[in-house]
Amino acid sequence: MQIRSYEAADEAAVIALWHACGLTRPWNDPARDIARKLSVQPELFLVGELEGVVIASAMAGYDGHRGWVNYLCVAPDQRGKGHARALMTRIEQAMLALGCPKLNLQVRADNTAAFAFYAALGYSQDAAVSLGKRLIPD
Repeated sequence: MQIRSYEAADEAAVIALWHACGLTRPWNDPARDIARKLSVQPELFLVGELEGVVIASAMAGYDGHRGWVNYLCVAPDQRGKGHARALMTRIEQAMLALGCPKLNLQVRADNTAAFAFYAALGYSQDAAVSLGKRLIPD
């Protein structure tokens, strides 16, 4: 798998990938999420490509205090081959290069496979509760 920054021509493939991986929700417009990411640190929006096909994605960012990862996914038929691990390694390297001291991510409570994956990479549950407030409705 080749890891590279997202390009505008990737939009349909990335959105289809997110749907296939169950990442989309009715209250989040994926095209708007992409447009928003492209306005802030677009170089940290990564895709994994295999033989010309987008099979993985991840959005990362650093706000000067913490780094964040969103939309990490690998096509269901490509899982278990180290692609997600490769994306996370690339993100961790990018965050270190930016001076980021800690990387955070959110996992939906029912996604036990994701918890196991991140635990294997050394991530652990923080003693914090994630809160959110939508400021702009999609």
